[in-house]
Amino acid sequence: MSLPKEPRQKMINLMYLVLTALLALNVSSEILNAFKTVDRSLINANKIVDQKDKDIMTSFQKLLEKAETKEKAAIWKPKADQAQQMSDQLVAEIEALKEELKKEAGLKMIDGKESFKEDDLEAATRLFLGHEGKTGKGEELKSKLIQFKEKLLAIDPKIKDELANSLPIDMNVPEGQDWGNTYFHMTPTIAAITILSKFENDVKNSTAQVVELCHKQVGQVEIIYNEFQAIASQSSEYVMPGQEIRITAGVGAFSKAAQPTITIDGSSVPLNAEGVAEMKFNAGATGSYSKKVNISFKKPDGTIGTAEKEIKYVVGSPTGVTASAEKVNVLYLGLDNPIRISGGTKGAEAITATIDNGTITKGEGGLFTAKPSSAGKSVVTVNVQGDAKASQFNFPVKRIPNPTPMIGQYGGGSVPVNAFKANVGIRADMGDFVFEGVKYNVVGYTIVTTGKGFENGPKFAVVSGAYFTPEVKGYIEMCKAGSSVLVTDITVEGPDGRRKLPTSMAFNLTN
Repeated sequence: MSLPKEPRQKMINLMYLVLTALLALNVSSEILNAFKTVDRSLINANKIVDQKDKDIMTSFQKLLEKAETKEKAAIWKPKADQAQQMSDQLVAEIEALKEELKKEAGLKMIDGKESFKEDDLEAATRLFLGHEGKTGKGEELKSKLIQFKEKLLAIDPKIKDELANSLPIDMNVPEGQDWGNTYFHMTPTIAAITILSKFENDVKNSTAQVVELCHKQVGQVEIIYNEFQAIASQSSEYVMPGQEIRITAGVGAFSKAAQPTITIDGSSVPLNAEGVAEMKFNAGATGSYSKKVNISFKKPDGTIGTAEKEIKYVVGSPTGVTASAEKVNVLYLGLDNPIRISGGTKGAEAITATIDNGTITKGEGGLFTAKPSSAGKSVVTVNVQGDAKASQFNFPVKRIPNPTPMIGQYGGGSVPVNAFKANVGIRADMGDFVFEGVKYNVVGYTIVTTGKGFENGPKFAVVSGAYFTPEVKGYIEMCKAGSSVLVTDITVEGPDGRRKLPTSMAFNLTN
């Protein structure tokens, strides 16, 4: 079009053209927010992988300290250390690139928070592809990623044999396209940062596979049970006339090379000279109580066995009145908690009860149902007809434990790709929760797929409900050995309402 000669009108028309161009280049806030969601999910996945690696390295250190595993651990732990060191170095370099990219996009600190042009389409192009005669850093990053994978596989021939085709680092791009341009040409700053987080995730997942493989090479240890201990216990510390008493006696065997690990109510209890854990404590207020004992031990075939026992006891009152929760000595929010109340020498018809937190209703045969209204503590006050003084019983009130998110039988880790694809959605598993029939339904989640099969960038979806939508099914079908899948922001609904689970699931898909 021809521009008018009048200066003011010329300026107005030029501004219009500039504005039109800017609008054409504008990136919608929805797209920017989508990249932010993916980036947060990838960072969360990286934390999960870091914790897994930390746990394995802790186990490695214990294997080094045991005579029966020391020799093999001394061979394979340095290889795992080498992989971890290489990973830490490359991740630090990628983090430095993120900071440099933010500076290219006008990084400022405002009220202690970072601020930069998230929709800047040129910052990533300048930094990674170069400008004004300066060489970009894209090719250097590509070279480092390729070298990292090669060095990782070269740590040991067994690593190369087993993991060469499953490590998630894949530098291929669609035919005819340049790697740097595919990822960074005219890419919004926040999208480029997300891509860098994706590379970090590939590096960490690749390292995790190597570290896990090294740990497996230490092998199992043959256990010979050579120590024995007589065991006898009674079924109850408090009984009423006519009630049954059960005495259990036997001989326990263990090996000093694989002594059990024992916790009581979550606290570790050391073993004495006879290989037995012993805890002593003073009884508290009147009421019914229980202690959960968890025993972890190594079986003769080298596998780990676990056993959980519940030790119950009753602290009686001078009047003989008792009140005990039927399941455990805890009341749960959102549930009808059965409480058994005995009036001593008086029958159930002579008993009344009140509660200071929630409601309590009377059933038959001394069975009451308590439904607390808030977490903390509930005091149940029991009155027995003819007794001058009421008895009080304290009960902790807790939220129902978080269910464990699962896809099929898997909660994360390495999963065969075909087994993963066979599933239809996400479920919330209550495990061995003492109340049967308590159910939580998954009502929402975010899923991110990356690694092999997603060379053009991660795919993500925010989903309502538990099932895989057609969009999610499409992403899962794109997965192959070397893909990574993160499921985060999992929301469930159950008897006590909705909650967002604090845990995520991270999967490394294998052949």
